[in-house]
Parts: sequence; structure tokens; C-alpha cells
Amino acid sequence: MHDGVAAYVLGVLDEEEHEAFERHLDTCEQCQAELLELAELPEQLGELKNAPSASSGDDPPMSMSR
Repeated sequence: MHDGVAAYVLGVLDEEEHEAFERHLDTCEQCQAELLELAELPEQLGELKNAPSASSGDDPPMSMSR
């Protein structure tokens, strides 16, 4: 995956990088396909951020419970 695709989707590129990536996107079929796959990512991340936690808050995340 091209790093620029994720950065573009998440909106973290500065104006110059954004414009350069859009020019690249015009000719790169692989990045176009990746963009389609990631297009809903910001919305999905927003939903996760606003979703109520499934745990009571007393248990550490599984990765920390070793």
C-alpha cells in the first residue's frame, strides 16, 4: 500500500503534498484501487471514537493483560 493513500484519506497531507498525490492518483491504478478500499476509513474511525466502550473500564486491553 502506498503511504500517501492513507494520509490522503485521513486528510493529513499539507496542500502541496495533497496536490502532488492527486496528480499521482490520476495515473496510478493501484492507488486508485487502494483509495476505494480506504474511502470509508475516516467515517469508520469516527464511529469507533464515538462508540460506547464494550468493557466496564476495569479490565486492561487484552494486549496489556499478559
